[in-house]
Amino acid sequence: MQNTPEGAAPQPGDGQAETKPRLTTQSIRSFVLRQGRMSPAQTHALETLLPVYGIPYKAEPLDLAAAFGRSAPTILEIGFGMGETSARIAEAAPEKNFLGLEVHAPGVGALLKLIGAGQLTNLRIIQHDAVEVAQQMIAPGSLAGIHVFFPDPWPKARHHKRRLIQPAFVKLLASRLAPGGTLHCATDWEHYAQQMLEVLSAEAQLSNTATDPAAGGYAERPAYRPITKFENRGLKLGHGVWDVVFARKP
Repeated sequence: MQNTPEGAAPQPGDGQAETKPRLTTQSIRSFVLRQGRMSPAQTHALETLLPVYGIPYKAEPLDLAAAFGRSAPTILEIGFGMGETSARIAEAAPEKNFLGLEVHAPGVGALLKLIGAGQLTNLRIIQHDAVEVAQQMIAPGSLAGIHVFFPDPWPKARHHKRRLIQPAFVKLLASRLAPGGTLHCATDWEHYAQQMLEVLSAEAQLSNTATDPAAGGYAERPAYRPITKFENRGLKLGHGVWDVVFARKP
């Protein structure tokens, strides 16, 4: 998973000079490699479906229309875990393209199974680090949205620097959004939610879509984000979940 338990600088057209972000996979990594068992079904899906629905990593801009066989608004998901949420969102929005990033093979195999079972032709997978993909493969201003759902919270204070949502990475992601495109983060760790809100609020390319002052800057869960079994259990126990949704400014 891309740093999840389930898991730039101004660009041309901004009216500012283009500069390279100081961001490398050494400064921020979107994942921590963990050992995971592969089921026979996941292994079979990797062998048979990854060549169909997978996109190999290349350090060059990706032609999204060619990758999906059509031009449509494209949503990037970073760290889809076992892919249940990704599949449900893609199935509910066939008019959109969805590009999922995940490094862990069991999760990739699991989502490929769901793609095959649901014949989800609007979903593609890149099995690679999200920082490098965003830097090298995603053109500025090309995305309608970015989802970062329940990234690894790194709860210990000394590990907070390992969290995915950091200023440099958010600047890069914001630059990949088209005007009006949204960056949607969600977490069930309150401190991480506070950090997400602080970091996204500080990014000059973004504006908060939350309009209710009583909500403290957090958004209501958009209807397109389904509640997972894990999240539902937490809600029943009184655990909070926070959605942070910002839009790319014109």
